[in-house]
Amino acid sequence: MLNILWPLFIILSILFSIISGNVENINKAITTSTESAITLTLTLIGSTCLWSGIMEIASNTKIIDILNNFLKKIIKKVFSNINKNAQNKIIMNIIANILGLGNAATPLGLQAMEELQKDNIKKDKLSDNMMMLIVLNTASLQIIPTTVISIRTALNSEEPTKIIFPVWISTICSLIVGIMITKLFIKVDKN
Repeated sequence: MLNILWPLFIILSILFSIISGNVENINKAITTSTESAITLTLTLIGSTCLWSGIMEIASNTKIIDILNNFLKKIIKKVFSNINKNAQNKIIMNIIANILGLGNAATPLGLQAMEELQKDNIKKDKLSDNMMMLIVLNTASLQIIPTTVISIRTALNSEEPTKIIFPVWISTICSLIVGIMITKLFIKVDKN
């Protein structure tokens, strides 16, 4: 569907600019937006590489055991019957999300999903734990929204960290609602 919509929007905008006599503005916009896209991409790649490296180092240290002990009770209430490898991968994914590393959290989430798939009885359907992991990733509790701050910094925001408090409120609310609704659907599905 998007394969049709995006080209259609582009063609319509070019036609509209020709009709309205704003072709010069389109040329300026293409140049400016391309430059901004490259700058933003390089900024995000840098922060993603940094935090991915830190998460990789953390995964090979005792930090995971400390965080595992801290988050174990919460994980056991949210997930049911998961193996230790899956639990560690989920914790790493949660930590990456808490730090606001959406791009760095994705590979960790995929690794956690692979671990959960190993214990999944029906390989062609998502298990309850897999659904919960998707909800946790989508809700993405963030304490330090580093990706958003990086984007705001790259776009020359005067106060790039001003969004922290609203991010806390929105991610906590979305996480609580997401977990409650998923648990409700899982309970309904089992009955």
